Amino acid sequence: MALRSMDTLNVRGRRVLLRLDLNVPLKEGKVLDDTRVREAAPTVRALAERGAIVVACSHLGRAKGKPDPALSLAPVAPVLAKHAGRPVRFVPDVTGEVARQAVAAAKPGEVLLLENLRFEAGEEKNDPAFCGKLAALADVYVNDAFGTAHRAHASTAGVAALFSERAAGPLMAREITALTKVRDNPERPFVAVVGGAKISGKLETLTSLAGRADTVVLVGGMANTFLLAQGVAVGKSLVEADLVGTAKEILAAAAGRGVAVILPGDVVVAPSVDAPGRVVDAGRVPAEEMILDIGPATRQRIAQVVAGARTVFWNGPAGVFEKPGFAAGTLAIAKALADSTAFTAVGGGESVAAVQQAGVAANLSHVSTGGGASLEFLAGDTLPGVAVLEEGT
Repeated sequence: MALRSMDTLNVRGRRVLLRLDLNVPLKEGKVLDDTRVREAAPTVRALAERGAIVVACSHLGRAKGKPDPALSLAPVAPVLAKHAGRPVRFVPDVTGEVARQAVAAAKPGEVLLLENLRFEAGEEKNDPAFCGKLAALADVYVNDAFGTAHRAHASTAGVAALFSERAAGPLMAREITALTKVRDNPERPFVAVVGGAKISGKLETLTSLAGRADTVVLVGGMANTFLLAQGVAVGKSLVEADLVGTAKEILAAAAGRGVAVILPGDVVVAPSVDAPGRVVDAGRVPAEEMILDIGPATRQRIAQVVAGARTVFWNGPAGVFEKPGFAAGTLAIAKALADSTAFTAVGGGESVAAVQQAGVAANLSHVSTGGGASLEFLAGDTLPGVAVLEEGT
């Protein structure tokens, strides 16, 4: 897959509509985690230094097509300015007169940040009229928001198609390069570690990995459904009873291709997430208790498998990671990846929070900014926000 590169664009003195992923957690008007802002800042700085008028845009939260003061991007502007090393003017509008005037008055090298795209109903609907208004603000389009590339929204798909000069930003390009290596050309043995609460959101990815990986390690709530599919009682654990049959099919398909599937051999159980946990064999979960993490023997086994791998992809926690008493399994996986000499890729979401909490992010080959996008890409799906940036489109 060859993407148009931002480096090939002539941006001097021109308006660049820059789609970023600034969907950060806010509390009382303060940014709680500025990771995404820090990652976006070099692209903003690079364009500004090349003499572009940078018109940055992003969504934040789940605004339902109308303004919500609690989801304004206003608090993000000073944080972006800090990391980009230059002023960022917040524009309290998206495509209206205020936005048009702000863009018209901006000079080369200046940076604007538009209000939350999802304050406009046309954004998530990919409305052609809204796409036209957004496109009218700029001469050139750059998308550096991989985390939203699987959404066919106005700012990621519809508006891009209206620009003859459009390209992927460096973050987007790095994501595609790293994940293409995992999906299409992994150095073997290739180990996939997949966790999280449910199978339902990862069915296509699991099916794909069962055909591509040498070993698939299943942890977290989704592993409970696979244990149940093997006849293992899981007590009050979270399961998707309607997907037991699907779990059996995935296991059978993996076995037919010679792919090893590793399920937890020991687990940490408790009657609730607020009770202290204890370790039991996976086949001995009491009827009144639930699985909330993987046990020490399983952690050790995963570490051994990862140590022998040449490519590792990980998405999804091994337990109720947000509770310190049930975070050990997830943190152990993070450490195992960091200690590995393999090409290691982490697929967004809580796994990223885990590697950051463990302090090992810098020791990994690639930490993706998009959980859902990375999973859909690995499943072989076409991502609308990526497809429109390919050479020849």
